[in-house]
Amino acid sequence: MAVGSDTLATLRAVPGVRLATVSAGIKTPGRKDLVLIEAAANTNCAAVFTRNLFCAAPVTVAREKLQANAHQPRYLLVNTGNANAGTGAAGIAASRACSAAVAAVAGVDADCVLPFSTGVIGEPLPVAKLEQAIPAAFAALSEDGWLAAAQGILTTDTRPKAHSVSFTCDDREYVVTGIAKGAGMIRPNMATMLAYIATDAAVEQVLLQDMLGELTDLSFNRITVDGDTSTNDACVLLATGQAGNSPVRDRGSKLYQALRDAVEETCIVLAQGIVRDGEGASKFVTVQVNGGRTEAECLDVAFTIAHSPLVKTALFASDPNWGRLLAAIGRADVPDLQVERVALYLNDVLIAEGGCRAQSYTEAQGVAAMAPEEIVIRVELDRGEAAAAVWTTDFSYDYVRINAEYRS
Repeated sequence: MAVGSDTLATLRAVPGVRLATVSAGIKTPGRKDLVLIEAAANTNCAAVFTRNLFCAAPVTVAREKLQANAHQPRYLLVNTGNANAGTGAAGIAASRACSAAVAAVAGVDADCVLPFSTGVIGEPLPVAKLEQAIPAAFAALSEDGWLAAAQGILTTDTRPKAHSVSFTCDDREYVVTGIAKGAGMIRPNMATMLAYIATDAAVEQVLLQDMLGELTDLSFNRITVDGDTSTNDACVLLATGQAGNSPVRDRGSKLYQALRDAVEETCIVLAQGIVRDGEGASKFVTVQVNGGRTEAECLDVAFTIAHSPLVKTALFASDPNWGRLLAAIGRADVPDLQVERVALYLNDVLIAEGGCRAQSYTEAQGVAAMAPEEIVIRVELDRGEAAAAVWTTDFSYDYVRINAEYRS
């Protein structure tokens, strides 16, 4: 079950990036579950990772390699079917061994290889299976491998998430292409479950990192399916420089702004794609909060609504149980909130104002507003100029079934 069209726009190759998707048989024999991404020499890399303190071994290893900063990554190795999380020192050794196997075939330093994993937590990573599949992955590398890679990184997802943007700046053409996976255990907190984005623009590394941090806060950090931050979240942005421009170093430049817009669009499309494919989702819900004193308090209200099981089950039932929404707003811990100034809307239907049900509201209006697949819950706090939006799903019977059966 997923919300909205599953049609993907044409995915454009990014000069300087090749991808391969092969079968390592990690969990299911024959399933293509291993993705290798190759970046051209002199590519700059930015990355953000989960804030979960029980982070997976590949997160620890990738972070350490990037922080050492002796080498910019040339290869990203991604496996599904096994998270390599909760595996202790053996998991760290396994991630390092898989990175070393890639480095040996490529003829690069092992610090040039970043590992990523997703799947079941607490099981040993079958290193030998990954090592055996790596030569086949090198043989399959292709500039046109984006869609296969988007499919290869999926777990409980029902469809791939991918997007491309092309733009022209100062008579030079540029491209941004990205893929992502995620459907459950989603409230990213500095990333999403897994996302890989690349551009052929040349960008100074520190500026690239700043851009990714800002844009994940506006996209992947604004989604939630179930409020759970994964142990394995990671988002990577590669800038190959193959477009031939002088490296971008100035935030005020025209190229920086054009590139930022393209990466932001890609991040938002991928992030919303994760919500649309949320486990068991039948609704795509925008929670828009306006009129806060700060963006942070608007986000507090939005996430309190989006995380409420009572709200999410009402959404699944298409039940305009607006009392649950008022209760969520009231417990969002907004200081000095004057409830009589709050207005609540479902789509464009005014539900509540002045601390109670709006005089103009009818149950029939609420039922009609809750019927579509896509719903906007809008809250007007009337206490400032700040605003923020969060994207979420409902909770269905299938969400429980999928997670109850996850390890079976």
